[in-house]
Amino acid sequence: MLRGSIITGLVDIMDKSAEKLKAEIAIIGGCGHVGLPLGLALASQGKTVVAFDIDAQKVEQTNQGTMPFRDRGADELLKTVLDKNLFRCTTDRLALKDAKIIISVTGTPVDEHLNPRLENIQNALLSCADMFNSDQLLILRSTIYPGTTKHIEKELIKQGLSMDVAFCPERVAEGCALEEITSLPQIVSGCTKQAEERAAELFKLLTPEIIRLDPISAELAKLFTNTWRYVQFAVANQFFTMANDYGADFYAIHAAMTQNYERTQGFPKAGFAAGPCLLKDTMQLSAFHNNNFFLGHAAMLVNEGLPNYLVNRMQEMFELNEMRVGLLGMTFKADSDDIRDSLSFKLRRQLRPNCKELLCHDPYLQNDWLCALEDLLEKSDVLIVGAPHQVYKELKWPDKPIIDIWNIAEQRIKVL
Repeated sequence: MLRGSIITGLVDIMDKSAEKLKAEIAIIGGCGHVGLPLGLALASQGKTVVAFDIDAQKVEQTNQGTMPFRDRGADELLKTVLDKNLFRCTTDRLALKDAKIIISVTGTPVDEHLNPRLENIQNALLSCADMFNSDQLLILRSTIYPGTTKHIEKELIKQGLSMDVAFCPERVAEGCALEEITSLPQIVSGCTKQAEERAAELFKLLTPEIIRLDPISAELAKLFTNTWRYVQFAVANQFFTMANDYGADFYAIHAAMTQNYERTQGFPKAGFAAGPCLLKDTMQLSAFHNNNFFLGHAAMLVNEGLPNYLVNRMQEMFELNEMRVGLLGMTFKADSDDIRDSLSFKLRRQLRPNCKELLCHDPYLQNDWLCALEDLLEKSDVLIVGAPHQVYKELKWPDKPIIDIWNIAEQRIKVL
């Protein structure tokens, strides 16, 4: 009797555990920068959402009501949807089994040769195929190599699954994803009309403006968008280096070009063009076009070469090997805690062997090699702005040379 009671109790616990994982929507990679804001947005509309993620630390942290990264408005919403039992996170694949809609935020990164790694998304999805069923809608959300949506549909068919497969690319900026999910038009595509309609119905919960495309066009639209931004930044950075090389002030020129002149309003300012998407997606587009994308390659050389340009100019200006350099800002963009592909780290690597000492600071990071802002400002002989955080914009800058490609310092020395 005792043994039977124990077994019955274990079965009850398992059943209750499985019940907790049931939700209308399951997000693969649901604790990341793409999946988590989307899950919270859908939960805010009354949908039950479960975020499946292999990062146990992020899962635990999120379930306790703490965001694993910065995203405006997400901290409050997370607590609200957790309290209402509309959202939860898990490392258990069982969460995928009973969902009506599965959203995958696995993308296609590039390898060390800048070629797309198509196996990442395929392996991630096929490893979960035993949890899928043919009545489900599978939505691919992250940036993917053109043709991937149709390819995934075919691979699932080989597994005996006739799922509806859609591609609905995320279009948000890191750090304000939750805000932009409901304010930007949503691109929707599907391998079938039914898949497209089901995806459109879901995203109509978040935005009234739905743009319909076929899968290959939607995949290219996402790549074109990020590549367009990357090329724009490269133009600004190339102009910046040109102006400096001839003793001109890029920002004075920029102001003159854009003041009350409509045709130059889209001209960006100079700065590090970094993060997990822009370079990667430009290289994916190049690979798709048989590496016949010279504009994209040129943009990569300009943007990725900017840290080296700055170090070279500093060596011409100063006795750099006898100076302490203070590097302010290590994340890839302003007021973010995201360091993915940050060019400040590339700048750090190039500065360290070429200066007497390198001091680094970032208000959003914690690490043994970072120092206090006050110490950095006091001890450094020359300062360089790596990321234009708001805290730096509000600084009373010391009377020291400042290398400021972002133009945020009150006092700035040109890189001549």
